[in-house]
Amino acid sequence: MRQTGRLAQLMQALRCLPGVGPKSAQRMAFHLLLGDRHSAQVLAHALSAAIEHIVHCRQCRTLTEGELCAVCADPKRDGSQLCIVETPAEVFAIDQSTGFKGRFFVLNGRLSPLDGIGPDELRLDLLERRLQSGEVKELILATNTTVEGEATAHYISEMARHFGVRPTRIAYGVPFGGELEYVDGATLAHAFNGRKEF
Repeated sequence: MRQTGRLAQLMQALRCLPGVGPKSAQRMAFHLLLGDRHSAQVLAHALSAAIEHIVHCRQCRTLTEGELCAVCADPKRDGSQLCIVETPAEVFAIDQSTGFKGRFFVLNGRLSPLDGIGPDELRLDLLERRLQSGEVKELILATNTTVEGEATAHYISEMARHFGVRPTRIAYGVPFGGELEYVDGATLAHAFNGRKEF
């Protein structure tokens, strides 16, 4: 039976979420409508409030409710280290999982000329201004290891060198607790080539 009306609209709207296909959207819609409707209203209100009040930090471009995010507003953070990431989720992951006490710059994407995403779309002009200020001494590239992520890292590293800033790349390779026989060849090669003194 094909759904129509508001139920179909809800299912279609839920499909905008990553990894949600028609069946998952249908299950979610029925769960929201057949379960605790109060929880569904709380979800709808939280989503509406987030859309209305959450913006990009004017300095690092992560998500925040104010003009500056908590990291950029913290005077104890080390402004000489600037970590470049692709998404706000990566800021959260690095901040929660590492001892990194520097600052961030969020690209909100990666260079992809075929998709029409160039330096202007990533607001690399803002990054350039931060590099020109002279405060940043080390630029830590933490882009993903996709073709586009590597191209983006290379482009930004050249920009950093132009301003006398030392670019570094986070290490990647064998995951902690991983067994070598199960690691793919490309990952193993990167890990082997990026080895350091022990």
